Amino acid sequence: MTKFPQSFPNTRMRRLRQSSWVRSLVAENTLTPADLVWAVFIHDGEGRTPVGSLPGIDRLSIDEAAKTAKRAERLGIPAIALFPYIGPEGKDEEGTGALDPDGLVPRALRAMKDAAPGVGLITDVALDAYTSHGHDGLLDPDGTIPNDATVERLVKQALAHAKAGADIVAPSDMMDGRIGAIREAFDEEGFTNMMILSYAAKYASGFYGPYRDAIGSAKSLQGDKKTYQQDPANSDEALREVALDLAEGADMVMVKPGLPYLDIVHRVSSTFGVPTLAYQVSGEYAQIMAAAQNGWIDGDRVIMESLMCFKRAGASGIITYFAEKAAEALG
Repeated sequence: MTKFPQSFPNTRMRRLRQSSWVRSLVAENTLTPADLVWAVFIHDGEGRTPVGSLPGIDRLSIDEAAKTAKRAERLGIPAIALFPYIGPEGKDEEGTGALDPDGLVPRALRAMKDAAPGVGLITDVALDAYTSHGHDGLLDPDGTIPNDATVERLVKQALAHAKAGADIVAPSDMMDGRIGAIREAFDEEGFTNMMILSYAAKYASGFYGPYRDAIGSAKSLQGDKKTYQQDPANSDEALREVALDLAEGADMVMVKPGLPYLDIVHRVSSTFGVPTLAYQVSGEYAQIMAAAQNGWIDGDRVIMESLMCFKRAGASGIITYFAEKAAEALG
């Protein structure tokens, strides 16, 4: 029997790292534009307006959103996730604007579908952008969220999006039973092919601050969302939530935030074997951008490294504000 020197495994690994072509050849994971979902903010105005806490990110008018859909198509980005900015005049206690069939999101969906029919459109189903109190659901006088009454409104919101041309609705509210209720309503209304991406493992995180600024809920939020979003201390809870949402009819599931929760991405993906998306949230984006702008990190390198980490953990796709930049780099 041949005896190999003690250093043999180590020298082999060094040889397989010595040039870029061999590193590419033996790479365990590959990142392409098809892995990306472009997170886009829209507003009911003209042109673009910058989001101060998200350097390089603008809220887009409907016309600009349509151009972005064409841009995604050219770059090979398969889908766009839409998030609306609603000014104070469009908010009320019950989030009525979320149900408007001619509201901002339905109009943007129609324009974007006309511009780029082949790009998938994912809509956020939650009331936080539309409520004067900033919560994802209705709010009782005692500060609690009435689950069933909120679900009724979420169903109407999801139907409005489906009728306007959404390809996937993504309930991010974390109310109990909303996936089953939406699926039942879709079946009754003839939308049997509508896909549901459930924010099944959404944590009560401190990484959402810039997002709330971008959708206009940061100043209005009363209290916090710890009673209906998951505790960052818990991992098994995420698996229970995912199992429930899949049983109710979800087609794919989401883990949010992203990088601090790669263990959850891996557990969900490996346990259930269903399409598992991760959301590289606003706080993650802002941290990378701030460090890059201060010269503390190589921003371009860290962006691509962070996205590869999602793939390595088992994510089927990544919702990210870096989608355009990454797709350009990937060619």
